[in-house]
This record gives sequence, structure tokens and C-alpha cells, in this order.
Amino acid sequence: MSKSKTASAKSEDAKKVNTSLRLHRKTLKALKTRAIEDDTSVQKIMEELVDGYLKKAGTKKS
Repeated sequence: MSKSKTASAKSEDAKKVNTSLRLHRKTLKALKTRAIEDDTSVQKIMEELVDGYLKKAGTKKS
């Protein structure tokens, strides 16, 4: 990855905020397992799901 892309990714991460949610234990375990199988993270899966939901709903990200 080029230096500018790395810097850009870091600046995007700096704009992120923490949140929490409650899931059933079995759901979270399955989600973590799937993330490992797909070589990704739970965070990335959740971001993609939320972004897809907002896009489908016609909501623009600020």
C-alpha cells in the first residue's frame, strides 16, 4: 500500500467513534467465526452491513 493510501486510511480511522451493541452470545460467536473464515473483522462486517442498509434506505452518510 502506498504511503498516501496508508495515511488516508489512518485519517479515516481517526474519524471513527466507538459504540456498543448487545447480541445474543450464539450470534456473536457465529459472527466472529464467520469473520475468521472470511479473513476479515467483525467491525468490517458490521460497517458493510450498516452501509448497505443506509444505501438501501436512501440515507446519505454525513
